[in-house]
Amino acid sequence: MRLLIYISLILVLSACGNTDKEIDDLKPYDGPINVAEDMVLYRSENAIVKVKLITPKLMEFANGNRDFPEGVYMEFYDEEGKMTSTLKANEATYFKEEDHWRGRGDVEVKNVVTKEQLNTEELFWKPSEERIFTEKFVTIRLPDQVLYGKGLEAKQDFTEYTIKQPEGEFYIDE
Repeated sequence: MRLLIYISLILVLSACGNTDKEIDDLKPYDGPINVAEDMVLYRSENAIVKVKLITPKLMEFANGNRDFPEGVYMEFYDEEGKMTSTLKANEATYFKEEDHWRGRGDVEVKNVVTKEQLNTEELFWKPSEERIFTEKFVTIRLPDQVLYGKGLEAKQDFTEYTIKQPEGEFYIDE
């Protein structure tokens, strides 16, 4: 009887164990470690708000990256706390290691002061350099004309910009 119990126990234990192959196939969890909804975040320097970010959903990962799968709306402020520009995108990602952002979808940047607006399908932002850029097609609406082109480099407040491959007709001040 004891022999039968030992044999049964050995069979049960060996049937429940994982093989080395099965253990090697297990992958570590790489999904979000934190998820938040209806967030408003602020970035400040010397007690002055520089950026305000509003998002319906934020997902944070172990490597520090953040996903905003339902979009973002951002406001940028100058040294006096006055809003200078806005940015919105259908979705966004913050890459911690490179310290840059990527907005995708219907990306729109508005300069509140000059009434200029940029539209593109993808835009990158480097906060440390205070610049935005893209290699995608861009449309810039000015108060009296519309500019088109491919690729753009600009200050984050959109006060200065360069279209890499401009298209169409342009007015030139002489």
